[in-house]
Amino acid sequence: MIRVSIENLDKHIGEEVKISGWLYNKRSSGKIRFLVVRDGSGLLQSVIVKGNVTDSVFDLFDTITQESSLSVFGKIKKEERAPGGFEMEVTNVEIIHLAKEYPITPKEHGVEFLMDHRHLWLRSSRQHAVLRVRHQIIKAIREFFDNRGFVLMDAPIFTPAACEGTSTLFETDYFDLGKAYLTQSGQLYGEAGAMAHGKVYVFGPTFRAEKSKTRRHLTEFWMVEPEVAFNDLNDNMELAEEFLEHIVLSVLKHRQPELKILERNTKFLETVKKPLPKITYDEAIEILKKKGIAFEWGNDLGGTDETVISEQFDRPVIVHRYPAQVKAFYMKRDPQNPKLALAMDVLAPEGYGEIIGGSQREDDYDTLINRLDEHKLPHAPFEWYLDLRRYGSVPHAGFGLGIERTVGWICGLDHVRETIPFPRMIYRLNP
Repeated sequence: MIRVSIENLDKHIGEEVKISGWLYNKRSSGKIRFLVVRDGSGLLQSVIVKGNVTDSVFDLFDTITQESSLSVFGKIKKEERAPGGFEMEVTNVEIIHLAKEYPITPKEHGVEFLMDHRHLWLRSSRQHAVLRVRHQIIKAIREFFDNRGFVLMDAPIFTPAACEGTSTLFETDYFDLGKAYLTQSGQLYGEAGAMAHGKVYVFGPTFRAEKSKTRRHLTEFWMVEPEVAFNDLNDNMELAEEFLEHIVLSVLKHRQPELKILERNTKFLETVKKPLPKITYDEAIEILKKKGIAFEWGNDLGGTDETVISEQFDRPVIVHRYPAQVKAFYMKRDPQNPKLALAMDVLAPEGYGEIIGGSQREDDYDTLINRLDEHKLPHAPFEWYLDLRRYGSVPHAGFGLGIERTVGWICGLDHVRETIPFPRMIYRLNP
Protein backbone atom coordinates (compact mmCIF):
# COMPACT_ATOMS: atom_id res chain seq x y z
CA MET A 1 0.00 0.00 0.00
CA ILE A 2 1.63 3.25 -1.11
CA ARG A 3 2.05 6.30 1.12
CA VAL A 4 0.62 9.46 -0.44
CA SER A 5 0.18 13.10 0.53
CA ILE A 6 -3.22 14.47 1.45
CA GLU A 7 -2.87 17.25 -1.11
CA ASN A 8 -2.66 14.59 -3.86
CA LEU A 9 -5.71 12.54 -2.85
CA ASP A 10 -7.64 13.60 -5.93
CA LYS A 11 -5.36 11.23 -7.87
CA HIS A 12 -6.20 8.26 -5.62
CA ILE A 13 -10.00 8.16 -5.37
CA GLY A 14 -11.15 4.56 -4.96
CA GLU A 15 -7.65 3.35 -4.07
CA GLU A 16 -6.36 1.99 -0.78
CA VAL A 17 -3.50 4.16 0.45
CA LYS A 18 -1.44 4.99 3.51
CA ILE A 19 -1.39 8.47 5.06
CA SER A 20 1.24 9.30 7.65
CA GLY A 21 0.86 12.36 9.83
CA TRP A 22 -0.43 13.65 13.14
CA LEU A 23 -3.82 13.62 14.85
CA TYR A 24 -5.41 17.04 14.41
CA ASN A 25 -8.62 16.23 16.31
CA LYS A 26 -11.11 13.41 16.85
CA ARG A 27 -14.80 12.80 17.55
CA SER A 28 -17.13 9.83 17.83
CA SER A 29 -20.76 8.99 17.11
CA GLY A 30 -21.83 5.60 18.36
CA LYS A 31 -20.08 2.90 16.39
CA ILE A 32 -18.44 5.42 14.07
CA ARG A 33 -15.26 7.26 15.02
CA PHE A 34 -13.53 10.06 13.17
CA LEU A 35 -9.83 10.87 13.19
CA VAL A 36 -8.86 14.09 11.41
CA VAL A 37 -5.27 13.63 10.34
CA ARG A 38 -2.87 16.27 9.06
CA ASP A 39 0.31 15.50 7.16
CA GLY A 40 1.58 19.02 6.50
CA SER A 41 -0.10 19.25 3.10
CA GLY A 42 -3.72 19.15 4.26
CA LEU A 43 -6.37 17.55 6.48
CA LEU A 44 -8.07 14.20 5.98
CA GLN A 45 -11.12 12.86 7.78
CA SER A 46 -10.54 9.16 8.52
CA VAL A 47 -13.64 7.15 9.41
CA ILE A 48 -13.39 4.07 11.64
CA VAL A 49 -16.51 1.89 11.63
CA LYS A 50 -16.89 -0.86 14.25
CA GLY A 51 -16.86 -4.21 12.51
CA ASN A 52 -14.78 -2.94 9.59
CA VAL A 53 -11.62 -3.01 11.70
CA THR A 54 -10.33 -5.19 14.50
CA ASP A 55 -11.41 -4.37 18.05
CA SER A 56 -7.85 -3.36 18.93
CA VAL A 57 -7.79 -0.81 16.10
CA PHE A 58 -11.25 0.47 17.04
CA ASP A 59 -10.14 0.89 20.67
CA LEU A 60 -7.06 2.91 19.66
CA PHE A 61 -9.42 5.86 19.34
CA ASP A 62 -9.65 6.11 23.15
CA THR A 63 -5.89 6.21 23.68
CA ILE A 64 -4.63 8.35 20.84
CA THR A 65 -4.04 11.99 21.81
CA GLN A 66 -3.89 15.30 19.98
CA GLU A 67 -0.73 15.61 17.86
CA SER A 68 0.21 11.94 18.24
CA SER A 69 1.95 10.68 15.12
CA LEU A 70 0.29 7.85 13.25
CA SER A 71 -0.38 6.16 9.94
CA VAL A 72 -3.91 5.43 8.70
CA PHE A 73 -4.72 2.93 5.97
CA GLY A 74 -7.85 2.70 3.87
CA LYS A 75 -9.81 3.54 0.75
CA ILE A 76 -10.21 7.16 -0.40
CA LYS A 77 -13.54 8.55 -1.50
CA LYS A 78 -14.76 12.04 -2.35
CA GLU A 79 -16.75 13.71 0.44
CA GLU A 80 -17.54 17.40 0.03
CA ARG A 81 -18.59 17.80 3.68
CA ALA A 82 -15.24 16.57 5.01
CA PRO A 83 -12.17 18.81 5.58
CA GLY A 84 -10.28 18.90 2.30
CA GLY A 85 -13.14 17.30 0.38
CA PHE A 86 -12.01 13.68 0.79
CA GLU A 87 -12.54 10.92 3.32
CA MET A 88 -10.83 7.64 4.14
CA GLU A 89 -12.66 4.43 5.02
CA VAL A 90 -10.13 3.12 7.53
CA THR A 91 -8.97 -0.49 7.55
CA ASN A 92 -6.03 -0.06 9.93
CA VAL A 93 -4.30 2.45 12.20
CA GLU A 94 -0.70 2.38 13.39
CA ILE A 95 0.45 4.68 16.19
CA ILE A 96 4.00 5.90 15.75
CA HIS A 97 4.25 8.02 18.90
CA LEU A 98 1.71 8.95 21.55
CA ALA A 99 2.02 12.65 22.33
CA LYS A 100 1.95 13.81 25.90
CA GLU A 101 -0.62 16.39 26.92
CA TYR A 102 -0.47 18.91 24.08
CA PRO A 103 -0.23 22.47 25.47
CA ILE A 104 -2.22 24.22 22.72
CA THR A 105 -5.84 23.15 23.10
CA PRO A 106 -9.03 24.41 21.39
CA LYS A 107 -9.54 26.94 24.21
CA GLU A 108 -8.39 30.56 24.00
CA HIS A 109 -4.67 31.21 24.63
CA GLY A 110 -2.96 34.55 25.09
CA VAL A 111 -0.52 35.85 22.48
CA GLU A 112 2.47 35.52 24.82
CA PHE A 113 1.64 31.87 25.53
CA LEU A 114 1.29 31.15 21.82
CA MET A 115 4.54 32.95 21.01
CA ASP A 116 6.35 31.01 23.75
CA HIS A 117 5.06 27.87 22.03
CA ARG A 118 5.63 29.15 18.49
CA HIS A 119 7.36 25.89 17.56
CA LEU A 120 4.02 24.12 18.18
CA TRP A 121 1.70 26.97 17.18
CA LEU A 122 3.02 26.58 13.63
CA ARG A 123 0.93 23.39 13.40
CA SER A 124 -2.41 25.18 13.78
CA SER A 125 -4.55 25.64 10.68
CA ARG A 126 -4.28 29.44 10.68
CA GLN A 127 -0.51 29.56 11.08
CA HIS A 128 -0.13 26.74 8.58
CA ALA A 129 -2.15 28.76 6.06
CA VAL A 130 -0.10 31.93 6.62
CA LEU A 131 3.18 30.16 5.96
CA ARG A 132 1.78 28.46 2.87
CA VAL A 133 0.86 31.91 1.52
CA ARG A 134 4.35 33.14 2.45
CA HIS A 135 5.82 30.25 0.49
CA GLN A 136 3.68 31.14 -2.53
CA ILE A 137 4.73 34.80 -2.35
CA ILE A 138 8.41 33.85 -2.30
CA LYS A 139 7.89 31.38 -5.16
CA ALA A 140 6.14 34.11 -7.18
CA ILE A 141 8.96 36.56 -6.46
CA ARG A 142 11.59 34.18 -7.78
CA GLU A 143 9.44 33.32 -10.81
CA PHE A 144 8.97 37.00 -11.65
CA PHE A 145 12.65 37.88 -11.67
CA ASP A 146 13.97 34.59 -13.04
CA ASN A 147 11.55 34.75 -15.99
CA ARG A 148 12.64 38.30 -16.80
CA GLY A 149 16.36 37.67 -17.04
CA PHE A 150 17.36 38.89 -13.57
CA VAL A 151 20.35 37.24 -11.87
CA LEU A 152 20.21 36.40 -8.16
CA MET A 153 22.92 38.34 -6.31
CA ASP A 154 23.65 37.05 -2.80
CA ALA A 155 24.72 39.92 -0.56
CA PRO A 156 26.74 39.50 2.66
CA ILE A 157 25.09 39.54 6.09
CA PHE A 158 28.14 41.15 7.73
CA THR A 159 28.89 44.61 6.36
CA PRO A 160 31.52 47.24 7.20
CA ALA A 161 29.18 50.24 7.06
CA ALA A 162 25.63 51.51 7.35
CA CYS A 163 23.30 51.56 4.39
CA GLU A 164 20.13 53.14 5.81
CA GLY A 165 21.44 55.04 8.85
CA THR A 166 23.85 54.50 11.72
CA SER A 167 21.22 54.55 14.49
CA THR A 168 19.61 51.23 13.57
CA LEU A 169 22.64 48.95 13.29
CA PHE A 170 23.39 45.71 15.12
CA GLU A 171 27.11 45.90 15.88
CA THR A 172 29.56 43.05 16.52
CA ASP A 173 33.32 42.56 16.84
CA TYR A 174 34.85 41.07 13.70
CA PHE A 175 38.13 39.36 14.58
CA ASP A 176 41.06 41.81 14.26
CA LEU A 177 39.31 44.01 11.72
CA GLY A 178 37.26 46.05 14.17
CA LYS A 179 33.51 46.45 14.03
CA ALA A 180 31.09 44.82 11.65
CA TYR A 181 27.33 45.28 11.33
CA LEU A 182 24.39 43.08 10.45
CA THR A 183 23.08 44.21 7.10
CA GLN A 184 20.17 46.64 6.90
CA SER A 185 19.87 46.04 3.16
CA GLY A 186 21.63 44.24 0.36
CA GLN A 187 21.03 47.15 -1.98
CA LEU A 188 24.56 48.56 -2.24
CA TYR A 189 25.85 45.14 -3.25
CA GLY A 190 22.94 44.82 -5.66
CA GLU A 191 24.15 47.97 -7.38
CA ALA A 192 27.54 46.34 -7.95
CA GLY A 193 25.72 43.33 -9.38
CA ALA A 194 23.67 45.49 -11.73
CA MET A 195 26.87 47.00 -13.15
CA ALA A 196 28.04 43.44 -13.91
CA HIS A 197 24.81 41.72 -15.02
CA GLY A 198 22.42 44.58 -15.90
CA LYS A 199 19.48 43.18 -13.90
CA VAL A 200 19.88 41.52 -10.51
CA TYR A 201 17.93 40.86 -7.34
CA VAL A 202 19.15 40.39 -3.79
CA PHE A 203 17.06 38.18 -1.54
CA GLY A 204 17.86 37.55 2.09
CA PRO A 205 17.47 38.48 5.76
CA THR A 206 18.00 42.05 6.93
CA PHE A 207 18.24 43.56 10.40
CA ARG A 208 17.12 46.85 11.95
CA ALA A 209 17.96 47.78 15.54
CA GLU A 210 15.24 50.41 15.92
CA LYS A 211 13.33 49.99 19.17
CA SER A 212 9.91 49.84 17.60
CA LYS A 213 6.96 47.96 19.05
CA THR A 214 4.48 48.57 16.25
CA ARG A 215 2.55 45.81 14.51
CA ARG A 216 4.57 46.50 11.34
CA HIS A 217 8.10 46.02 12.70
CA LEU A 218 10.46 43.10 13.23
CA THR A 219 14.18 43.29 14.05
CA GLU A 220 14.93 40.48 11.58
CA PHE A 221 13.00 40.33 8.35
CA TRP A 222 13.40 39.30 4.72
CA MET A 223 13.80 41.65 1.79
CA VAL A 224 13.92 41.19 -1.96
CA GLU A 225 15.73 44.01 -3.74
CA PRO A 226 15.90 44.26 -7.54
CA GLU A 227 18.42 46.63 -9.12
CA VAL A 228 18.45 47.54 -12.81
CA ALA A 229 21.11 49.38 -14.79
CA PHE A 230 19.84 52.22 -17.03
CA ASN A 231 16.45 52.39 -15.25
CA ASP A 232 15.12 55.71 -13.98
CA LEU A 233 12.40 56.44 -11.43
CA ASN A 234 9.57 55.90 -13.91
CA ASP A 235 11.01 52.53 -14.94
CA ASN A 236 11.34 51.66 -11.27
CA MET A 237 7.68 52.42 -10.54
CA GLU A 238 6.56 50.39 -13.56
CA LEU A 239 8.64 47.42 -12.43
CA ALA A 240 7.17 47.65 -8.93
CA GLU A 241 3.56 47.61 -10.11
CA GLU A 242 4.17 44.68 -12.48
CA PHE A 243 5.91 42.87 -9.62
CA LEU A 244 3.05 43.36 -7.15
CA GLU A 245 0.46 42.33 -9.71
CA HIS A 246 2.34 39.10 -10.38
CA ILE A 247 2.66 38.24 -6.67
CA VAL A 248 -0.98 38.86 -5.83
CA LEU A 249 -2.32 37.02 -8.87
CA SER A 250 -0.13 34.04 -7.99
CA VAL A 251 -1.55 33.87 -4.46
CA LEU A 252 -5.14 34.30 -5.69
CA LYS A 253 -4.60 31.50 -8.21
CA HIS A 254 -2.83 28.95 -6.01
CA ARG A 255 -3.78 29.67 -2.38
CA GLN A 256 -7.56 30.07 -2.30
CA PRO A 257 -7.97 27.33 0.38
CA GLU A 258 -5.53 29.13 2.65
CA LEU A 259 -7.19 32.51 2.09
CA LYS A 260 -10.52 30.92 3.07
CA ILE A 261 -9.02 29.52 6.28
CA LEU A 262 -7.77 33.04 7.04
CA GLU A 263 -11.22 34.44 6.20
CA ARG A 264 -9.49 36.94 3.94
CA ASN A 265 -11.73 39.34 2.03
CA THR A 266 -9.96 39.38 -1.33
CA LYS A 267 -11.71 42.49 -2.66
CA PHE A 268 -8.60 44.64 -2.25
CA LEU A 269 -6.39 41.92 -3.73
CA GLU A 270 -8.42 41.42 -6.89
CA THR A 271 -7.91 45.10 -7.83
CA VAL A 272 -4.10 44.89 -7.76
CA LYS A 273 -3.48 45.42 -11.44
CA LYS A 274 -1.29 47.91 -13.23
CA PRO A 275 -1.27 50.77 -13.61
CA LEU A 276 -1.36 51.60 -9.90
CA PRO A 277 -2.32 55.12 -8.85
CA LYS A 278 0.68 57.43 -8.47
CA ILE A 279 0.79 60.63 -6.44
CA THR A 280 3.59 62.97 -5.44
CA TYR A 281 4.61 63.61 -1.85
CA ASP A 282 3.02 67.07 -2.16
CA GLU A 283 -0.25 65.52 -3.32
CA ALA A 284 -0.08 63.11 -0.40
CA ILE A 285 0.20 66.06 1.99
CA GLU A 286 -2.88 67.62 0.42
CA ILE A 287 -4.82 64.42 1.14
CA LEU A 288 -3.71 64.57 4.79
CA LYS A 289 -4.71 68.22 5.11
CA LYS A 290 -8.15 67.54 3.65
CA LYS A 291 -8.57 64.83 6.28
CA GLY A 292 -7.73 67.30 9.03
CA ILE A 293 -4.24 65.97 9.77
CA ALA A 294 -1.61 68.59 10.53
CA PHE A 295 1.53 67.72 8.60
CA GLU A 296 4.68 69.77 8.08
CA TRP A 297 6.39 69.64 4.69
CA GLY A 298 9.75 67.92 5.01
CA ASN A 299 8.69 65.23 7.46
CA ASP A 300 8.57 61.61 6.48
CA LEU A 301 5.19 59.90 6.36
CA GLY A 302 4.33 58.03 9.54
CA GLY A 303 2.22 54.90 9.91
CA THR A 304 -0.99 56.85 10.54
CA ASP A 305 -0.29 59.14 7.59
CA GLU A 306 0.26 56.16 5.28
CA THR A 307 -3.00 54.61 6.47
CA VAL A 308 -5.02 57.75 5.76
CA ILE A 309 -3.48 58.13 2.31
CA SER A 310 -3.97 54.48 1.34
CA GLU A 311 -7.61 54.57 2.46
CA GLN A 312 -8.34 56.87 -0.48
CA PHE A 313 -7.54 54.12 -2.98
CA ASP A 314 -8.87 50.63 -3.72
CA ARG A 315 -5.41 49.25 -4.50
CA PRO A 316 -1.78 50.00 -3.58
CA VAL A 317 -0.74 53.57 -4.27
CA ILE A 318 2.72 54.81 -5.23
CA VAL A 319 3.94 58.00 -3.53
CA HIS A 320 7.00 59.54 -5.20
CA ARG A 321 9.42 62.48 -4.98
CA TYR A 322 9.94 62.79 -1.25
CA PRO A 323 11.98 65.53 0.45
CA ALA A 324 15.63 64.56 0.06
CA GLN A 325 16.30 65.44 3.71
CA VAL A 326 14.37 62.38 4.96
CA LYS A 327 15.84 59.92 2.47
CA ALA A 328 19.09 57.95 2.28
CA PHE A 329 22.36 59.37 0.96
CA TYR A 330 22.36 57.24 -2.21
CA MET A 331 19.06 58.55 -3.60
CA LYS A 332 19.36 60.84 -6.62
CA ARG A 333 17.91 64.34 -6.43
CA ASP A 334 15.19 65.49 -8.79
CA PRO A 335 16.87 67.73 -11.42
CA GLN A 336 13.68 69.80 -11.58
CA ASN A 337 13.75 70.41 -7.81
CA PRO A 338 16.93 69.51 -5.88
CA LYS A 339 14.98 69.54 -2.60
CA LEU A 340 13.29 66.33 -3.72
CA ALA A 341 14.68 62.83 -4.04
CA LEU A 342 13.73 60.56 -6.93
CA ALA A 343 12.28 58.17 -4.39
CA MET A 344 9.08 56.17 -4.31
CA ASP A 345 7.15 54.10 -1.77
CA VAL A 346 4.28 51.72 -2.45
CA LEU A 347 1.61 51.86 0.26
CA ALA A 348 -0.65 48.85 0.64
CA PRO A 349 -4.38 49.45 1.21
CA GLU A 350 -6.32 48.66 4.38
CA GLY A 351 -3.77 50.31 6.65
CA TYR A 352 -0.83 47.99 5.97
CA GLY A 353 1.51 50.83 5.07
CA GLU A 354 4.73 50.79 3.10
CA ILE A 355 5.56 47.45 1.49
CA ILE A 356 8.01 48.75 -1.13
CA GLY A 357 10.58 51.52 -0.87
CA GLY A 358 12.95 52.47 -3.66
CA SER A 359 14.59 55.15 -5.74
CA GLN A 360 16.75 56.09 -8.64
CA ARG A 361 20.33 56.00 -7.33
CA GLU A 362 22.84 58.81 -7.42
CA ASP A 363 25.22 57.93 -10.27
CA ASP A 364 27.55 60.96 -10.17
CA TYR A 365 30.80 60.49 -8.23
CA ASP A 366 31.25 64.07 -6.96
CA THR A 367 27.61 64.35 -5.93
CA LEU A 368 27.78 61.07 -4.01
CA ILE A 369 30.88 62.29 -2.16
CA ASN A 370 28.90 65.36 -1.08
CA ARG A 371 25.99 63.18 0.04
CA LEU A 372 28.28 61.07 2.24
CA ASP A 373 29.60 64.25 3.84
CA GLU A 374 26.07 65.61 4.38
CA HIS A 375 25.12 62.38 6.18
CA LYS A 376 28.40 62.42 8.17
CA LEU A 377 29.39 59.03 6.79
CA PRO A 378 33.09 58.07 6.45
CA HIS A 379 34.47 57.62 2.95
CA ALA A 380 36.74 54.62 3.58
CA PRO A 381 34.03 51.90 4.03
CA PHE A 382 32.33 53.15 0.84
CA GLU A 383 35.41 53.22 -1.42
CA TRP A 384 34.24 50.09 -3.23
CA TYR A 385 30.79 51.67 -3.67
CA LEU A 386 32.36 54.84 -5.04
CA ASP A 387 34.24 52.71 -7.58
CA LEU A 388 30.88 52.00 -9.22
CA ARG A 389 30.77 55.73 -10.05
CA ARG A 390 34.42 55.85 -11.14
CA TYR A 391 34.26 53.05 -13.68
CA GLY A 392 31.42 53.21 -16.18
CA SER A 393 28.69 54.79 -14.06
CA VAL A 394 25.18 54.72 -15.50
CA PRO A 395 21.71 55.73 -14.30
CA HIS A 396 20.18 52.89 -12.32
CA ALA A 397 17.30 52.26 -9.94
CA GLY A 398 15.86 49.66 -7.62
CA PHE A 399 13.63 49.00 -4.66
CA GLY A 400 13.12 46.70 -1.70
CA LEU A 401 10.00 44.73 -0.82
CA GLY A 402 9.56 43.53 2.75
CA ILE A 403 8.32 39.94 2.74
CA GLU A 404 6.65 40.05 6.15
CA ARG A 405 4.64 43.22 5.53
CA THR A 406 3.57 41.80 2.18
CA VAL A 407 2.49 38.53 3.79
CA GLY A 408 0.63 40.47 6.48
CA TRP A 409 -1.23 42.53 3.88
CA ILE A 410 -2.14 39.65 1.57
CA CYS A 411 -3.25 37.44 4.49
CA GLY A 412 -5.08 40.28 6.27
CA LEU A 413 -3.16 39.82 9.54
CA ASP A 414 -3.12 42.22 12.47
CA HIS A 415 0.59 41.81 13.31
CA VAL A 416 3.74 40.84 11.40
CA ARG A 417 4.74 38.39 14.16
CA GLU A 418 2.55 35.76 12.42
CA THR A 419 4.16 36.25 9.01
CA ILE A 420 7.51 34.56 9.73
CA PRO A 421 8.11 31.17 11.37
CA PHE A 422 10.11 32.50 14.34
CA PRO A 423 9.75 36.28 14.73
CA ARG A 424 12.46 38.39 16.31
CA MET A 425 11.27 41.54 18.06
CA ILE A 426 12.84 43.85 20.63
CA TYR A 427 11.15 41.89 23.41
CA ARG A 428 11.48 38.39 21.95
CA LEU A 429 14.49 36.22 21.06
CA ASN A 430 13.04 32.74 21.61
CA PRO A 431 12.15 30.06 20.73
